[in-house]
Amino acid sequence: MPDDLTLNREQSRRVDRLAVERYGMTGLVLMENAGRGAAEIIARLYRALPSPAGPIVVACGKGNNGGDGFVVARHLDNAGLPVRIALFCDPATLAGDAAANYEIARRGGLSIGASTREFAPSDLAALFREVSLIIDALHGTGIKGDPRPPFDRVIDSINASGKPVVALDLPSGLDCDTGLASRHTIRAAHTITFVAQKPGFLMPEARPYVGELHVVDIGVPRKLLDDLNAD
Repeated sequence: MPDDLTLNREQSRRVDRLAVERYGMTGLVLMENAGRGAAEIIARLYRALPSPAGPIVVACGKGNNGGDGFVVARHLDNAGLPVRIALFCDPATLAGDAAANYEIARRGGLSIGASTREFAPSDLAALFREVSLIIDALHGTGIKGDPRPPFDRVIDSINASGKPVVALDLPSGLDCDTGLASRHTIRAAHTITFVAQKPGFLMPEARPYVGELHVVDIGVPRKLLDDLNAD
């Protein structure tokens, strides 16, 4: 894909929809490609850390961004890296491709902690204390406005942990179109976005949250993007 390609929130949704409706792809294939590509980058980043002593924690929400996180965790586990999933919702509320990938991770024996309770700051601090790397898979590009509980506290605790953070698709709490941060926004050392960079990432005010940007190809046909630009 062109290095200078940008896709806003609505265009990103259309890419997924057109990949399924016009090209016969499935959401599971797109999620698998996104998660596997992100995991390859994360594995390199983890191995480059100075003497990593703790595991990688993948913090997941209930949407497709959390589904990407389940795929990432599976591929990190397949690569022999220590990884565990922290799911901040009831697994019964997961749906579609995210639910399918949760089940794959669960049946695959990955370490999964799931909770819907209101965490005390001390509990969240303990959750992220003995880790080497945190993956932000809480919210994707579809979320607007300030994250709601418990995600506001989770984001604040991740930022306060002092651990390096890799955001999937975008730092949770950042508006991908405007680059404006909400009151509770992940400050990522790296952001791994899918298909193309988002216009908000190019804004100066977004830089402290995005960190180093990586773009992962999820396998959609080049013609799809040509068609999108033509439309």
